[in-house]
Amino acid sequence: MNNQDNEKVFQKSQINWYPGHMAKTKRLINENINRIDVVYEVIDARIPYSSKIKDIDEYIKNKKRILIMTKYDLCDKIETGKWINYYEEKGYTVITLDLIHDKINKVINITKDLMEESFNKRLDKGLSKRKIRVLVVGIPNVGKSTLINRLVNKKVVNTGNKPGVTKQLNWIRVDNELELLDSPGILWPKFDNDTIAFNLASTTAIKEEVLPIDRVVFYIIDFLKKYYPNYLKERYNIDEYEDIVDALDMIGKRRGCLIKGGEVDYDKVYSVVINDIKDGLIKNITFDRWFYE
Repeated sequence: MNNQDNEKVFQKSQINWYPGHMAKTKRLINENINRIDVVYEVIDARIPYSSKIKDIDEYIKNKKRILIMTKYDLCDKIETGKWINYYEEKGYTVITLDLIHDKINKVINITKDLMEESFNKRLDKGLSKRKIRVLVVGIPNVGKSTLINRLVNKKVVNTGNKPGVTKQLNWIRVDNELELLDSPGILWPKFDNDTIAFNLASTTAIKEEVLPIDRVVFYIIDFLKKYYPNYLKERYNIDEYEDIVDALDMIGKRRGCLIKGGEVDYDKVYSVVINDIKDGLIKNITFDRWFYE
């Protein structure tokens, strides 16, 4: 079975979430795309398929593109590596980044290398050199704002470990050679399958009210049991569990998520699991399996 066939095997999702500002963002990108030289498409290394904007090619057309995988320090390097190879075979320039610790110069250097031929042609025609204009796009909460602040070397846009921080398109000067057009997070108009929706919810790329938090936590626990059982043991001291309620009870008792009478407070358990993923306390995991084993 080839990759294209594999992408069709998922169960279709009935989950739709597409706030009006996202449609507006795509319209504004379309209006400004002729002014753009390079596109930074930012994705989360833990969900390198689910976090990629499905219809982005309709908006960025044939622009030069760099696929920037953020949160690389939190992913399963072997599993994410399969996706890196996949995108590189499709012709993408892929950069992996730990946005906190990695040097950011490689992003700027690769950008300038991509534009060198085009700018040399401008000079040959007697045209003056101008700044490289870069559009930064991605789904919510993949680290676009953190990336921009690192590139500029100061806080010029607000950041937050939740979706929906950036609200509009903004031009930002990096230096005398580069300027960025920041954009709000964009999601797929609808999710092709429930796996994508739950992967996005597990990494807080979509707001908690889109999917019931209990179902998201059930998904995370079962996913860890299937692919990373050692993390259940290390983080929650769980070796085996009979059913999901049994797992929740064990986490609740071991993490002190209790109410009067010693009963487990399941809402607190949900928050513990979600925050452990969000805060990177459970790391070295990749939710997007190679075309979903």
